[in-house]
Amino acid sequence: MSTPAAPALPVKPKAHPLVVRLKASFQQLFAFGALLVVYLFFLFTAPNFGSFTILTDILLSSAVIGVMAFGATFVIATSGIDLSVGTGMALMSVMAGIFLSPDWLGLPLWVGLILTLLMGAVLGAVNGFNVAILDIPPFIATLAMMMAASGLALVITKAQPIRLAQVEGFTSLSQGNLIPNFPNAALVFLVVAVIAGFLLQKTLLGRYALSLGSNEEATRLSGINTKKWKLAVYTAAGVFTAIAAILISARSGSAYPGTGLGYELDAIAACVIGGTSLAGGRATIMGTVIGAILVQTLAKGLTLMGVPQEWQKVAVGIVILAAVFADNVRRKKATAV
Repeated sequence: MSTPAAPALPVKPKAHPLVVRLKASFQQLFAFGALLVVYLFFLFTAPNFGSFTILTDILLSSAVIGVMAFGATFVIATSGIDLSVGTGMALMSVMAGIFLSPDWLGLPLWVGLILTLLMGAVLGAVNGFNVAILDIPPFIATLAMMMAASGLALVITKAQPIRLAQVEGFTSLSQGNLIPNFPNAALVFLVVAVIAGFLLQKTLLGRYALSLGSNEEATRLSGINTKKWKLAVYTAAGVFTAIAAILISARSGSAYPGTGLGYELDAIAACVIGGTSLAGGRATIMGTVIGAILVQTLAKGLTLMGVPQEWQKVAVGIVILAAVFADNVRRKKATAV
């Protein structure tokens, strides 16, 4: 007598592609909605918040944090972390000062900028080597770099700022206006965002970064050199850090060796708020742009309302918790499907 066949399991109908896309963009939409709510709130409660000067200041601050956060987005996409972006930015600012300042090497502007970007790549490559080749946990490797970069910046300059305001054309990189009433730093921010988005979505660097974060072992077994691509991701992150260093130095007209401490938290917050998953495998550059602007809008609005800085950090922490909670909800729903 033949054994009866097992009943067929019900096949769940496939969701409409638009529904899938909306679910994937849930946290990004959440961040954008939060930005609108925060902006409207401060528009009616914070004095002079609606002025053009305040908007420009938010854009300038967002440009530095946002460009730095683009590199962090790629790293977090691999399920890694980079705690050195803040002090790394300070060290790269110092290197820009050494290359460009007449008090130091006084190189031509374009030469100094290229060398600064190369030094950023070296900084990122060291992080990548420690993580990918030496197999040191990203938290420890980048924490060590955070401390080393801070110390080197102070040692090289003897804790003194390097003047850059006299370097012809340098400050205009942030303060100039190629587009009337629109600061160049914000323009650089948008251009770099487009480049970062292209790298993440259309190149092997971005695809393998997301693949590493989703399942590194499966990626390795499929024949991908995971160590090489992880090294490449951290190197690219170092270049973004160098761009942020150029922007912040051009904005102030000086390279301050003590700057950058704590900036890594704002950069990571921008990524997480924008929808990049700390678990890896999911990242969005547009979300990071929104997250960076949201963090700076929140900080500026609270400052205008006279809220002490320590309470501002509490507010940002609450926003980060809400973003991580939203990401956890999304991942649980995705797992349940």
